[in-house]
Amino acid sequence: MKSPKINFNVLKISAFMLFAPMLNAETDINILPIDVTGSAINEQSYISGSNINKELIRFNSIKSNNSGSLLDYFTGVNSATNAGTSSMPVIRGLADDRIKIKVDGMDLISTCANHMNSPLSSINISNVEQIKVFAGLTPVSQGGDSIGGSVVINSAQPEFGKSDESVFKNKISTFYRTNNKAIGVNISSSIASDKLSFNYNGSYIDAKNFKAAKHFKDSGLAATGRGFIDGDEVGSSAFKDGNHMITVGSRKDNQLFNIKLGYQNTPYQGFSNQRMDSTKNEVIKINMAYQNNYDWGKLESRFYNEKTQHSHNFGQDKQLAYSMNVVGMPMNAEGHNLGFNVKADILFSQKDLLTIGSEFQRYRLEDWWTKSGTGPMSPNTFQNINNGERDRFDIFAEWLKSWTPDLNSSIGLRYGLVRSNSGAVHGYNNNNSTGSTTHNQLNNSTAFNSSNRSKNDHNIDVSLLGEYIVNQEQSYEMGYAMKTRSPNLYERYTWSTWLMAANMNNTYGDGNGYVGNVNLKPETAHTFSASSDWHDKTKENWSFKVTPYFTYVDDYIDAVVCSEVGKSCMSRSDGFSTLSLDNQVARIYGFDLSGYQSLASIKEYGDIVLKGSFSYSRGKNTVANDSLYRVMPANIKLTLEQKYGQWSNRLEASLVKNKTNLSKIRNELETPSYGLINVFSTYDYKDAQLSIGVTNLFDKYYIDPLGGSYVGQGATMMTGLSNTQGMPGMGRSFNLGLTIDL
Repeated sequence: MKSPKINFNVLKISAFMLFAPMLNAETDINILPIDVTGSAINEQSYISGSNINKELIRFNSIKSNNSGSLLDYFTGVNSATNAGTSSMPVIRGLADDRIKIKVDGMDLISTCANHMNSPLSSINISNVEQIKVFAGLTPVSQGGDSIGGSVVINSAQPEFGKSDESVFKNKISTFYRTNNKAIGVNISSSIASDKLSFNYNGSYIDAKNFKAAKHFKDSGLAATGRGFIDGDEVGSSAFKDGNHMITVGSRKDNQLFNIKLGYQNTPYQGFSNQRMDSTKNEVIKINMAYQNNYDWGKLESRFYNEKTQHSHNFGQDKQLAYSMNVVGMPMNAEGHNLGFNVKADILFSQKDLLTIGSEFQRYRLEDWWTKSGTGPMSPNTFQNINNGERDRFDIFAEWLKSWTPDLNSSIGLRYGLVRSNSGAVHGYNNNNSTGSTTHNQLNNSTAFNSSNRSKNDHNIDVSLLGEYIVNQEQSYEMGYAMKTRSPNLYERYTWSTWLMAANMNNTYGDGNGYVGNVNLKPETAHTFSASSDWHDKTKENWSFKVTPYFTYVDDYIDAVVCSEVGKSCMSRSDGFSTLSLDNQVARIYGFDLSGYQSLASIKEYGDIVLKGSFSYSRGKNTVANDSLYRVMPANIKLTLEQKYGQWSNRLEASLVKNKTNLSKIRNELETPSYGLINVFSTYDYKDAQLSIGVTNLFDKYYIDPLGGSYVGQGATMMTGLSNTQGMPGMGRSFNLGLTIDL
């Protein structure tokens, strides 16, 4: 089936001509009362962020266990391909560490040079109770040390019974997906009294390599000494993951205390856009939270401690043995993330709410590569990052004010101190070459060790957000935010220009190699945005919202040729590059359209709602005159939902424009336009629910515009691997799920 041809310029002009007259529409004024303490503030506003309901989470779990895939339901938000459970967020042209991710109130950090354990991988979709996104304009209370927005994911809070009553709940679900033969199970069990609560939530999934909709390469051996791989099989896309959480809660009067103990074990996870795969990822975390309601407001505090052990090497589709007795390239990382935060909501009046708080995070990272063979990867252990330190201390205050019943504002200020450092390093050996291999390990480590590695960043965030409700059918929002992010440890402290070592320090999935820059400064984003929302009086029948935005990023951290920052990197002939990083300037602009329409005129077929969104974003490095990497091209999302008796049905369509605005410095590949159709249906019967779905219904072949380069098979450490193939998307899959409440 051919992809529909879309004239996006005509579409944008038509949308403007259609909806612009509404800006001047005259209506009778009927002001809604606003209560700053609760639900009257628009749930899709800058102030409160945007949510998706539990029904959408349930539908999405039919096709994926990756909680990051839920981001695709938000307008202007996408998930970037990063293996089966580790996708990364992209919000209006900014991605990964530029987005604040809070999972159950914890600020999580990826402990891997390839971000194979991105924060979104820490919670299985079956355990997601709520996901909220603040796109672009983010109140300072929702997190610092980020510039692109915030993603807040929460599992369920402890559930208690009524007085002298006990609660017993058990749920089990299983699923199967044909394309990658994914099979798994999710279990939830709860027991509670009116004062104590205990819950266990566990999930397990085992998936094979997925297949694209057509042969995009030759069939044959994946690599020397490896197995056969079909031409339509996407190498290194198999994965296995287990995730467990125990929640214990207690309450007394207005006090609530809960402790969450988590354990994640990912024995392997293939990465089709990285030269190596995850061969072990084990995470243990403890998360304790306390809250109390007082006459003056609410107090919340949290303490968390997370330890990660991570390893990566060549998986089953990548060559294991190389010359000089090299059998694999074992690489390891250990991260220790400890933090606490406290926040108070102080209600001065029914029109004034002050939120004040403080956060502290202590992060330690060891990243080392044990020797292999007798060549350039011997006889020492390579210290990629030795005793990496990153400590952050923040304080913030935010004032939410209801000036009149129809006018609200939020004013916030945050100060953050980020201290980072790294110890002295050395390479596999204490010279600059081994045989005919030149690697400059001694020169690079000597230069790094003599540099000033201790950095103190003083970061300021400001948010000025406003909401004006004209009447029951119109509301407007506008705001400005200044957000600051300090470089992560891999951006600052990776040091080797050797092609092999640089290839391992890649968080972008583009196949290039990267060398850090200890002199990087924090990047600061200035975002301006406005939003217009028209709807019926009850917000049940129809709605339309338009949100233009503009972001200017000073000291934007982007890729540069090594010589621009005084480094000497070897030339390459494989279509990839070895690059470093430097502070430049970026500009991002675009707009989002979204809306829904209830089709009440055909009630005899149940409740039917048509939803849609359109997003356009353009990002440019104004210093290098180059497009920004990993910016989603213009796209349309359409959904038709139906509820009829015990049936819930959903038809999804997505249309994506071809990607031609490419990052030349990163050798980003062009991707063609495409259209996809998914269909889902669930049937509820007593205590059971049957779910069926078909993703990519017409088996359309497409290249993921956020997927990077395909390096999923072969001798991935050799220059014979070329930069010619983008990451294919999954072909058609028939999915089946069954859930039973016991």
